[in-house]
Amino acid sequence: MTKANRQRLRDAVLYALLLGVVVLLAFAADWPVIQENFLNQEVLRTLWPEIITVAAKNTIVYTAISFAGGLVLGVVLALMKLSPVTPYRWLATAWIEFFRGLPALVVIIGFALAVPIAFNWQPPGGLVGAGVLALVIVSSAYMAETIRSGIQAVPPGQVEAAHSLGMSGSWTMVSVVLPQAFRIIIPPLTNEFVLLLKDTSLLAIVGAATDDRELTTFGRDSVSENFNSSPLLAVALLYLVITLPLTRLVAYLEKRSMVKAR
Repeated sequence: MTKANRQRLRDAVLYALLLGVVVLLAFAADWPVIQENFLNQEVLRTLWPEIITVAAKNTIVYTAISFAGGLVLGVVLALMKLSPVTPYRWLATAWIEFFRGLPALVVIIGFALAVPIAFNWQPPGGLVGAGVLALVIVSSAYMAETIRSGIQAVPPGQVEAAHSLGMSGSWTMVSVVLPQAFRIIIPPLTNEFVLLLKDTSLLAIVGAATDDRELTTFGRDSVSENFNSSPLLAVALLYLVITLPLTRLVAYLEKRSMVKAR
């Protein structure tokens, strides 16, 4: 038997095993119970249209705010970490390492509960606003490192050429280095957006008013109201509807950047 035939036989066996497992699971499942607890049509109908007009909308809004704030703060931190001024480098490094080392959930709880007590200050938006601010800070630490790596990936010759034209260091950074750096880091930044979208589910820990609920909080409350798990399946499907196109976009951008690098 040739090597190609052995490969085809091995692939056929693996496909057959996978199909067998799927068939066994399908026969072993209690479909009436699954339908009653996860696909209950009456319960699912009660979710519309609020699951879209409130929960999904708030999830996207919170993600966009967290990403935009984290990106702006991340640029500042990246420039500080690359600064020749030592205290700036130390401050940026401490910020990045501290908030990358903490779980996002801990930071959210801290900003929602500890910060208002310690500083007698309530962030705009109440508990949800505090949670979004925590996501901004956590995402800024991760994006700062991504942006820094993008800046350092720009060929030094680009900077030298800009200086030879009489451009100042700051103007060179803004007009030459940063645009090229962002083209390099578009795939990881898009991936960070996807991660942030899923991290908004952590806001469920702080609670929210009816009109401020994101998908996870909405699903949790609906499960409690209906004593049925169907809302969780609806929420999971909506997360997939939002994230799958974004993950495919990340894969496309990474493939495109690899082709350009060649």
